[in-house]
Amino acid sequence: MSTRFDATVTDGVATDTPVVVYTDGACSGNPGPGGWAALLRWRDQERELTGAEAHTTNNIMELQAVIAALEALKRPSRIKLHTDSRYVMDGITRWIHGWKRNGWKTADRKPVKNLELWQRLDRARALHHIEWCWVRGHSGDPDNERVDALARAAVVRVP
Repeated sequence: MSTRFDATVTDGVATDTPVVVYTDGACSGNPGPGGWAALLRWRDQERELTGAEAHTTNNIMELQAVIAALEALKRPSRIKLHTDSRYVMDGITRWIHGWKRNGWKTADRKPVKNLELWQRLDRARALHHIEWCWVRGHSGDPDNERVDALARAAVVRVP
């Protein structure tokens, strides 16, 4: 099976049905073993992605889930991306502009944590038209609950 998700493209960007994406990260301890998951849905196609690391943080797993989802797309796409992570949501929609302007330093001039992942996410998002949607975790949203369960299951598989 291909590691990329294919959505129809017109003029370089998917213009009809957006790819709906849900992402989540989980950690057993923080730091500790962690897992991430993403659900991609476009029309009648659906794909789950998961991964894990033996020693990581919840924030890293949240970032990794979003990056993996965006990098799985074969072409520039319209995306409606759901995350329950305020860290990811605020970081990519608000904080990143100041970080870049300040040479990847925070407002108090400290280096941005998880810099390589933020830069990778910044590159991946530049290829797409993304509507960022925050969803409250554990609030009964079926797709958010699904990726939460997948991320937690990935943690269990860490050796």
